[in-house]
Amino acid sequence: MIKTEVYEQVIFETIKRGATEISKDVKSAFERAIEKETKPDAKKGLVATLKSMEMSKVRENPLCVDTGWPIFYFIVGNECEIEGGFKELENATRRAVAKATDKGYIRATMKHPLTGYDPGNNVGENIPDFTYKFVDGKDLEVIYVAKGGGSECFGGTRHKVIAYADGVEGIKKFVVDCFVASTRAGAICPPSVLGVGIGGTANVAANLAKEAACLRTVGSSHPEKAFNDIEKDLYKALNELGIGIMGAGGDTSVLAVNVEYAYTHIAGICVATSSNCMVARRASTLIKDGGQVIPQDSPNWFNGRK
Repeated sequence: MIKTEVYEQVIFETIKRGATEISKDVKSAFERAIEKETKPDAKKGLVATLKSMEMSKVRENPLCVDTGWPIFYFIVGNECEIEGGFKELENATRRAVAKATDKGYIRATMKHPLTGYDPGNNVGENIPDFTYKFVDGKDLEVIYVAKGGGSECFGGTRHKVIAYADGVEGIKKFVVDCFVASTRAGAICPPSVLGVGIGGTANVAANLAKEAACLRTVGSSHPEKAFNDIEKDLYKALNELGIGIMGAGGDTSVLAVNVEYAYTHIAGICVATSSNCMVARRASTLIKDGGQVIPQDSPNWFNGRK
C-alpha cells in the first residue's frame, strides 16, 4: 500500500520540480534550435531564454511568471493500493497545490470565473484538474502539468470539424491556420510544442491535443506512419513560416508537433490544436508499490512514442 504521507509529499515535490526545472527533452530541443538558428537576434533570444530557465532550477524560482493551471495526470496500476483511496489522493493533491502556492512555486492565478473571487491557493471548483489512466501493476505515477494562461486563453486552443472529403490536407491547413492566428494573438510564446488531436467528439479531440502538447516527449514520433507523416509535414511547414521566438522572426517556430487520434464518426473529423509554451512545464514521479520514489525524465502517458 502507498501511504498518504508518501504520495502527498511526492505530489508537492513533483509540482516544485515541474515549476522550477526545465525537462531534459525540452532543454535538448532548445539546444538544437540554438545550433541551427541563422538569425542573430533569434539565436540571442533562445540563448537568453535557456539561460534563464537553467537559473530557475538553481534559484528554485518559477520558470515563468505565469504558473498556469494546476493539471494532474495519474497512471494507476490496476492492483495499486492507495491509502484513503482516490478521494484522499485528490484531497492530498489539493493540499499540495495550496502548499506549493504558499511557498511561491505557483502564483495564485485561479479565480472564480464570474465573481473574480480569489481563494489565494489555486484550489476551487474543478481545479486542480484530475485525469486517470489505468494500467497493469501496483505502481502509481504522478504527473504535473502547468498549462500556461496565454496558450489557453488567447487562441492557443482551437477546434473545427473537417469534412471527410478534405482529408489530411484539410487537417493540415486547419492546423497551420490555427498556429498563425494563435501567434498573431501574441500570447502563446513560441517556439511552441504544438499538440494536435484528430477524431472523437470535440472534447475528445481537445483533450488529445492537450495531452499531445503537454505529455509527449519532445522529439518523439507517433508509431503509425500516417500520423507520423502529418507530424513531420506540419513541423516543416510551421518552421518555414519564420515566426521564431516570441514571434520576432527566426528559424524555429515550433519545437515539436505531436499528433494523437481517436476513432471518429463517419459524419466528419473533429480536429483540435493545443499550444504548449516554450517552457513546457511538467514533471512526473513514479511511486512503487513498496514506497520507492523514482523521478521520471518524461511522463509515461503515451506508450510507443520514441
